[in-house]
Amino acid sequence: MNLLLSSKQVFIDYTFQKLQRHIVDYLKNLVDYGVVGVLFLMSILSLYFFIERLFFYSSIDARKFKNKQKYENILTKNLMPIGTIASNAPYIGLLGTVLAIMLTFLTMSGGAVDPGEIMKSLALALKATAAGLVVAIISMIFYNILTRIAETKLAHFDEEV
Repeated sequence: MNLLLSSKQVFIDYTFQKLQRHIVDYLKNLVDYGVVGVLFLMSILSLYFFIERLFFYSSIDARKFKNKQKYENILTKNLMPIGTIASNAPYIGLLGTVLAIMLTFLTMSGGAVDPGEIMKSLALALKATAAGLVVAIISMIFYNILTRIAETKLAHFDEEV
């Protein structure tokens, strides 16, 4: 009877450990593809707004505007999303880092610690941080370029009108 209970307990423990490993792997993929995917989407949006504004700035004619305020509103219309992406991308990366480090601790708490698994989890954390910083830096460069163009066009408004 004792042997039967012991073998059931071993089976349950083994099944639980296997399930825990699958859950950790699923969460790692979620962090990897989810966080990096969101950052990729943010970078695509930032690039889209940057290109859209460049084409718009090359085609705008200040003489069509009688009011300087309306001209300024048109010039700065899509700059806010780029600035928002630039300021929030590091936080998305940081969220990925925190989640990946939590998964690392969860992996370490499972008993036998495989150094390879720990290194993979820490690399995932660093990848999320790096991706967030890259998106933020590029978006900030886009924002600064577009802001400078808008300020220059606005400064020449009185000369053109």
